[in-house]
Amino acid sequence: MKSQCEKIIQYIKDFGGITTLQAFQDLGITRLSGRIYDLKRMGYCLKSETVTGKNRYGEKTHYAKYSLEETA
Repeated sequence: MKSQCEKIIQYIKDFGGITTLQAFQDLGITRLSGRIYDLKRMGYCLKSETVTGKNRYGEKTHYAKYSLEETA
């Protein structure tokens, strides 16, 4: 069985990035920011980008999308 960190890295590789909602819905991970912190401490170079969307009431929202840094 893969750890949460392993699942997140695989998801990012498969889909290009991950948001908190995707982590919860697709992987059952409720504390994505905590796992991102763990991954950075493990040496992964992750970047965060702020994404703008709308909630179910049509109001503007902002959330983070995490992805792997491009390496040279």
